[in-house]
Amino acid sequence: MNSIIIRFYEELNDFITPEKKKKPFSYTFQGHPSVKDAIEAIGVPHTEVDLIVINGESMGFDYQLQHGDRVAVYPVFESLDISPLVKLREKPLRQSRFIVDVHLGKLARLLRLLGFDTLYRNDYEDREIVDISQKDNRIVLTRDQGLLKHKTITHGYWLRSQTPIKQLQEVCLRYDLFSQLSPFQRCIRCNGILEPVDKAEIHDQLPEKVANTYTRFSRCQSCHNIYWAGSHYERLHKIVKHIQNIGEKNHV
Repeated sequence: MNSIIIRFYEELNDFITPEKKKKPFSYTFQGHPSVKDAIEAIGVPHTEVDLIVINGESMGFDYQLQHGDRVAVYPVFESLDISPLVKLREKPLRQSRFIVDVHLGKLARLLRLLGFDTLYRNDYEDREIVDISQKDNRIVLTRDQGLLKHKTITHGYWLRSQTPIKQLQEVCLRYDLFSQLSPFQRCIRCNGILEPVDKAEIHDQLPEKVANTYTRFSRCQSCHNIYWAGSHYERLHKIVKHIQNIGEKNHV
């Protein structure tokens, strides 16, 4: 049997057993498995990892472990550019295009509210999510740790919270999305792009009270759903402002 000393940093400790959290520990193995296989055998999805340092040098997932190696595993660095060091992916981890699993419909709507291209269906199979993520270079957002361990997923995040607003905060902080916010530009129902539309063009589609009260409207280019700043707007605007305030505090 061979062994290494390995330590996981910050939120990666969410995935490992209490006695191993936030400290170096010994990991034993046979042969020379890849460091990716070892990390996932311990319980950490590879998509959560942004930097692996082995014996003082950044290494890729395919590095084959040797007896006596000392391994440090780090999560995403939100505000520090470590791209010259990282040898894990050909493309940056942070992309603002998402696909969410079947349990995260409310989060999908909130991400669309902020302007982010977010795919969601309530009947996605895991295989579909994996394939779309790979084809479109989308980040997978999920509460299923097992999904993120699929070998072809390179960009993904396991949500810790179970409430949509807190999940939205998590994603924005995780990928430092605050400078990319573009609220009320995307259809929260279908993910299409909104464009202004003349009231006269849609007048016969509006409830009488709405037609008599509002003058500015937008329409989804995909599903043709019509939007206006009705009573729901104030609630949605509060959500947007809440996220903007978090971004301002995070970048002070």
